[in-house]
Amino acid sequence: MTPTLAQLGEDRLIGMLTRRWPRSHRTLAVGVGDDCAAIRTKGSRRLLLLKTDAIVEGVHFQPGVTAWKIGWKALARCLSDIAAMGGEPDAALVCLAAPAGTPAARVRGVYRGLDRCAARFGVTMAGGETVRAQALSLTVAVTGWVAGSRILLRSGARPGDALCVTGHLGGSGGGHHLTFCPRLKEAQWLAHHTRPSAMMDLSDGLAADLPRLCRASGVGASLDIASLPLRRGATPRQALADGEDFELLFATRPSRLRQILHRWPFPTPITRIGEITARRGIRPSLGSHGYDHFQQP
Repeated sequence: MTPTLAQLGEDRLIGMLTRRWPRSHRTLAVGVGDDCAAIRTKGSRRLLLLKTDAIVEGVHFQPGVTAWKIGWKALARCLSDIAAMGGEPDAALVCLAAPAGTPAARVRGVYRGLDRCAARFGVTMAGGETVRAQALSLTVAVTGWVAGSRILLRSGARPGDALCVTGHLGGSGGGHHLTFCPRLKEAQWLAHHTRPSAMMDLSDGLAADLPRLCRASGVGASLDIASLPLRRGATPRQALADGEDFELLFATRPSRLRQILHRWPFPTPITRIGEITARRGIRPSLGSHGYDHFQQP
C-alpha cells in the first residue's frame, strides 16, 4: 500500500521527491539539503543564493491576522534562510493566491507588509504573479549573494564543536512568528569574522532542525536542555517543538566561541546549548520531534 504524506512525514517526502536531483553540478554549488540553493556565476567569486517559501492561511497565519504582518512574515521567512547561509539578500518575486471575494484593502495591507520588510532589509521587489484560490497564500522567491569562501552550510560540524543559538526559543505563536526580524546582520558578521563550522535557521523547532544539521554533518549532539534560552512564558518543550523561532543554530570551535562572545556587537544574545559529538544521535533523546506539516493534528 502506498503510504500517505502523514505516514511519510516532511523529511522523507522531500527525500523521495528529490532523490534524483543533483546535489552539485557544474553550476550548482549547493543543492537540496541546505537552507538555500547556491549557483556559481560566470566570472564571479560570489555565489547566487536561491530560496522560495510559502505561507498559507490557516497554516501559517489565521484569518483575523493584521494584513501587514502576513506580508512581513512571507518575505522574512525567506530572508532567514538567506541569513543561515551567511548571505545578503537582493531581489524577490511574490505570487499572491486569494479568493476572488477577498477585500482589495486587505491585499493592499499584505503588500504594505512586504514593502516594509523589503525596505528594512534592502530587498528589491521585482515582480510576481496573482491567481485565484480557495484560501489566501503567498509564495515568495528571493535571490541573494554570498562570497564562495564565506558560505555557511549545515554539513561542517565537527565533534567537540560548541552548539549555539541566537535569541530566544519557544512560544512563537504568541506573536513572534509574525513580526520576527531575520538575523541577517548577525549571520553576516559570523561568516565574515569567525566562520562557524555549520549553521542553519530554526524554522521547525530545535527538535526537528538539530537532527537535520547533525545528519548533514555526520555527527551527533549532546544537548543541555536546562540551558535553552526561553522566550518569556515558554517551556523547554515549546523551545524544542513549537517552531517558527527563526533564530540561528550554529556549531563552532570552543576557542572561536570565546572570540565571538568577546567581540559580538549585537544585542541579540548567543547561548551555548550543547556540544557536537562523534556518536550519532541526540542525547538526551528528544521526546518531541518539532513541527512537521504533514504530521500535525
